[in-house]
Order: sequence, then C-alpha cells, then structure tokens
Amino acid sequence: MALDQAFTLDQIFSGAGMLALCGWIALALSPLRPALAQLIAARFVPIMLGLAYAALLFRFWGEAAGGFGSLGDVGALFSHRGLLLAGWLHYLAFDLLVGAWEVREARRSGLPHLAVLPCLALTFLFGPIGFLTFLALRSVWLRGLSRRQGEPA
Repeated sequence: MALDQAFTLDQIFSGAGMLALCGWIALALSPLRPALAQLIAARFVPIMLGLAYAALLFRFWGEAAGGFGSLGDVGALFSHRGLLLAGWLHYLAFDLLVGAWEVREARRSGLPHLAVLPCLALTFLFGPIGFLTFLALRSVWLRGLSRRQGEPA
C-alpha cells in the first residue's frame, strides 16, 4: 500500500504536529523526568518524524519540479504538497532537536528551567529566534554566574 493510500497528507500533517507537540510538552516538563524527556524529544519524536520525512521524499521527489538552485526553484519544489509536508516535518524535527539541546545545555549550565521555557516556546514557534534568545539568556546567566563566583567575565 502506497504512502498516499495509507494516510492522506493532511492526516500525516496533523499526526506529525501532535507528535511534535508531545516532544515539546516533554521538554517543558523535563525537570520531572529529564532522561525520559530527552528520550522522547531528542530521540523518539525526531526518529518518527525523520522516517515520515524519508517516506515522503521517496514517494514524491520524482514528481516535483524545482530544486535548491534559486528561490524560484525552492518555491517550485515546495509547490508540491507532498514535498511541502516533507519540508514541514524537517522543521518540526530540527526545531525539536534544538529545543532538546537547549534543555540539556541549560541543565549543564545551571540555568533555571523556568527561564528556559520562553526560549522553548520561541524555538517551537519561530525556530532560530528561540535559539538566539536561548544563547543570549545563557550568556547573561554564565556572565552573572562567573561574577557571583568572583571570576572575571
């Protein structure tokens, strides 16, 4: 049974969104079970999204015009609904991996989890903006930490 016969693209889109949301909820609740949160958000969900991504590429790559040589080529590539969905899964997986890294890095740095939650929300919604916000927050935290410990910044 072909991918497009087993599930509609809209069903895959909805399921992937719910799956990704589970990963983000695990990260938000990670102080309760850090290892489990990382297993869900940095392994299970990205693997599932990656498998669906690969299946979509395998199924639809040959049908689409376009490519990566110009903005117009990318637009043509993503005008195909199957590849547009694959691109969306790519974003879901990689943003979640960035969020999982933020949580691990915050824990390593001693940054309070409550301070990281807005960064996670921004990473979930706006990817690189959340990542940049986290880097700025971590930098301020580490500078303050070194000052509190009497070390030069």
